[in-house]
Amino acid sequence: MSSISILKRAIRTLQHESRGRTPQRVNRYFKWLAPGLLVKRWLLLSATGVLLTSLGVAIWAKLTPIFYLIQFTSEVLETIATVVPNYVSGPIGIICGLILIFWGQTRTVRSITEALQPEGDAELVDVLMAHRRLYRGPKIVVVGGGTGLSTLLRGLKVYSANITAIVTVADDGGSSGRLRQEFGVLPPGDIRNCLAALADQEKLLTELFQYRFSAGNGLVGHSFGNLFLTAMSEITGDLERAIAASSQVLAVRGRVLPATLSDVCLWAQLADGRRIEGESNITAAKGKVLKIGCTPENPPALPAVLKAIEEADYIIIGPGSLYTSIIPNLLVPEITEAIAARSVPRIYVCNIMTQPGETEGYTVSDHIRAIDDACGKRLFDAVLVHRKVPSAQALIKYSQVNSHPVFLDREATEKLSRRIVPANVMDEDEYTNLVRHNPERLARVLLRWYSRAHN
Repeated sequence: MSSISILKRAIRTLQHESRGRTPQRVNRYFKWLAPGLLVKRWLLLSATGVLLTSLGVAIWAKLTPIFYLIQFTSEVLETIATVVPNYVSGPIGIICGLILIFWGQTRTVRSITEALQPEGDAELVDVLMAHRRLYRGPKIVVVGGGTGLSTLLRGLKVYSANITAIVTVADDGGSSGRLRQEFGVLPPGDIRNCLAALADQEKLLTELFQYRFSAGNGLVGHSFGNLFLTAMSEITGDLERAIAASSQVLAVRGRVLPATLSDVCLWAQLADGRRIEGESNITAAKGKVLKIGCTPENPPALPAVLKAIEEADYIIIGPGSLYTSIIPNLLVPEITEAIAARSVPRIYVCNIMTQPGETEGYTVSDHIRAIDDACGKRLFDAVLVHRKVPSAQALIKYSQVNSHPVFLDREATEKLSRRIVPANVMDEDEYTNLVRHNPERLARVLLRWYSRAHN
């Protein structure tokens, strides 16, 4: 029997022993040899330890047991070599050794997998490789709030686990507003959405966190997620610790940080002379915003937020409601100064549609000017604009509430020294005709632009 035939049989045996009657099974185990997993070095270290331990025992025993063992083994091998030719016995020994090694390693990996992923479908090696890849991803800081921010995070977490979402705490409506008044906590609504978006079990967690009680004294209208974060705030002492503890419990990929821990109240000066106080009242006033600010003025930034910005490789602003989700974060002077001081790629994701009561009739350049005026500084170098027009049904539906696609006034935008990044990043619900950013496409375009700008 030739050596090639023996090797072919060895490969079949390895495939059978690994329970994978397909080549993919073998390939999966060889993934453990892929670079970057930090596994091979520890296996080699363990093997070296076994060798040193054996050597130590031999020295301590003055080699006497080892000598007789070697002599006995030599006699056995010599007898086998006499009966069976060496070109047959050698490969057989190699095959048996490989089978034992592979069997032992397979059982070891399977035991670890069963312990760490008792109900998981993914292989442990695939999870480990994904973990290494994600935690080597760029450090991304995203500034915003509302559904726009959570939508973006849902897409970005596929590319990097080094994400920091900076979220506004100016919300004073709905369940968040009630909890803010009754418990004196910062509004948890936007933070809840971001935590759910970054969680591994996102679908289930989103349904749980978005669940609103329809009965119960004092519970009606509250979402479970808001109550959960409020309870955690009471237990841990403040919202920052509550978010950190919740992130561990929920296996969140990345971090969510409030822009400030101050009890911030938004105010807006409208074109008709009215001064509106309260985030929810600004949109309801349905006027043109001339100036926006907050009370107390110049709230301090969370130190962790400033550190995240200083270490960021990439800064993304938006998408979200311009005056009630994005700009409130930028009313914290320390955040604005920290972003302006960075020379890393910085981009603003413009909304697809105008928002009634906030940005009626706004173009892309109007959005940029509003941010520049509120901050007094240039915070980003490029603006991502959706270039595909929604369907006729969607346009009719949105026009009924005086909402229209944000028009790209290219010349005016270029005069503001902003690079335009056009892309098709829209999703339209075929039943409701609601227009939203597509998380996957949006994240893919943003990471592609980052790679080009970074290089």
